Amino acid sequence: MSVITVPQAFNEEELYVDVEPVFGHPLLLKCEGFNFAGSIKLKAAAEMVAAAERDGSLTPDSVLVESSSGNLGVALSMIAASKGYRFVCVTDARCNLATRLMMEALGSEVHMVDGREANGGFLGARLDHVRRLCASDDRCVWLSQYSNPANWKAHYRTTAPQIAHSFPKLDVLFVGAGTTGTLMGCARWFRTWNRPVQIVAVDTVGSVAFGGTPGRRMIPGLGMSMRPPLLDESYVDDVVLVEEADTIWACRRLARHGFLFGGSTGTVVSGAVEWLAGRRARDLTAVAVAPDLGERYLDTVYQDNWVQDLYGDIPPDLAGRAPEASGPRGPQPPERSSRTPSGSGRTG
Repeated sequence: MSVITVPQAFNEEELYVDVEPVFGHPLLLKCEGFNFAGSIKLKAAAEMVAAAERDGSLTPDSVLVESSSGNLGVALSMIAASKGYRFVCVTDARCNLATRLMMEALGSEVHMVDGREANGGFLGARLDHVRRLCASDDRCVWLSQYSNPANWKAHYRTTAPQIAHSFPKLDVLFVGAGTTGTLMGCARWFRTWNRPVQIVAVDTVGSVAFGGTPGRRMIPGLGMSMRPPLLDESYVDDVVLVEEADTIWACRRLARHGFLFGGSTGTVVSGAVEWLAGRRARDLTAVAVAPDLGERYLDTVYQDNWVQDLYGDIPPDLAGRAPEASGPRGPQPPERSSRTPSGSGRTG
């Protein structure tokens, strides 16, 4: 039995889902959404707040300020509520409605940035808003998840060693790339481990994190409109880019088997399956970090009208209501698309 007094004291670390029956490739998902914040961002939020408290920059009179597309904002809202801090989250129109309502329910202020700057995209506009807030009130403390080393240290301290403990013969680890905090923390830890592990970063098409061409991104979570300050590509062995439509199909295919995951998880799974399919590997121990669950995406990823308006026709077996079953279900590999090829020859 566990008894806690603050919500951040609980996080399920040892739950994995075997998705080989769904996609036909050996892959285990480390489920990071089973905590009161609902995502892996709880780890970074807790570490960054604790570091700011230790160095004295965060005091009882401080106002926490952060830019977030959603999940970190919820995590910081929860921690701020438990510790008695005021928190202002700066987000944009891509933030899911459920996420915004959760932050407000926890007592946070949510500032929506309406405009889009020519060069920095929504992220640039959000960061400018954060800077204006900090300039207008010296109580504001900006944790800056994009450059704060406590972001990656959270995963160096927790996520990576837990995976290694569960899978001592791990061969490849797939990690989604947003701020790259999870990616860098895990990659740095496994670089010093007693066996080689391939670190594969999964990013979304339209992100410029790894030098890609900027483009429209409607699903919050992964991807960046600037190069992540935390990123050190020397720790990354390969990069897979995933079309947002493929993110949605992966989410919906998992849902057809009873697993409701979020957009970031759908991107990581789609990229991992593509990478594994390209190598026809059956004997690899492969783990992917699944950052979030799917309830916050019910009005986007799982909403047929939203998907059709943005991405076109939905495969019949993945539309809002599954067709009548005609017999036993076997493995169902995902639809292939014109995604940027994986296995781009990047070596660390």
